[in-house]
Amino acid sequence: MTAEPHPRHRLDDVIHQPVRFSIVAALAAAEEAEFALVRDTVEVSDSVLSKQVSTLEGAGYVAVRKGHVGKRPRTWLRLTPDGRRAFHAHLSALRAIAR
Repeated sequence: MTAEPHPRHRLDDVIHQPVRFSIVAALAAAEEAEFALVRDTVEVSDSVLSKQVSTLEGAGYVAVRKGHVGKRPRTWLRLTPDGRRAFHAHLSALRAIAR
């Protein structure tokens, strides 16, 4: 009988980094969120958030939408279906480790 591998092997390396985990967790609570709201929620600078969002977008976990509110440019972020699945799988692995 083969033992199941340790749950740490199911952790997602892209999501596991603390700032990216915080971004994904914030986005998991909403359909879409404005860049500034995520920045303030996660307590990072614009440049840090932008860099981490680029990594998450490259992994297919976050979608970025740009537009305007009046004459002001705005950016909105949302988890993709793959991002939502990856987040839930990552949480499941964390819970299994904690048990």
